[in-house]
Amino acid sequence: MTIVLMIILAYLLGSIPTGLIIGKAFFKTDIREHGSGNLGGTNTFRVLGKPAGIIVSLIDILKGTAAVLLPLLPFFAETAIHPLILGAVAVIGHMYPIFAGFRGGKAVATSAGVLLGYNWVFFVILLGLFFLLLKLTKMVSLTSILLAIIAFLMAVGSHFLIEPDIALILLITVLMIFIVYRHRANISRIRQGTEPKITWI
Repeated sequence: MTIVLMIILAYLLGSIPTGLIIGKAFFKTDIREHGSGNLGGTNTFRVLGKPAGIIVSLIDILKGTAAVLLPLLPFFAETAIHPLILGAVAVIGHMYPIFAGFRGGKAVATSAGVLLGYNWVFFVILLGLFFLLLKLTKMVSLTSILLAIIAFLMAVGSHFLIEPDIALILLITVLMIFIVYRHRANISRIRQGTEPKITWI
């Protein structure tokens, strides 16, 4: 029963529609009606500006981290469930939030938060690569897709060269599929040369 409760909590954590809350509470704006219509950090940057975008991105990251750390709570201390399962559930909640009509973000920030909670070294490396790739591509979408692929290769390399962790490989494989699928419209625009580019980096 506690496993079911943890899964529900992980989903509800992921379902917190940060962009919608920040937009309506402080800007009287539903960001689903502007820009890409997405609830994630990128559209928040585009519609509401840098401060709001940073806040939304950070909270979306922490949603994934909080889900992974649920087993550390005393009430759940003896519950046998892999934390990465909870992380994956939180990402699903972020993409399909019950609190926002199941229209959510594109999985990137919350996926990063899952890695932060499970393997902070991976997170730090990927964060550095994110800004490097973003500077080179000027496209958040392309950077996110490339980073998902790199994360998969890192997980496989770490499994064979440093420490076996098949659960991490499986999780990142699932997250990579989520991210690519959620960016399918962006992929089409990238091919057509119409994907918006950033100018702040």
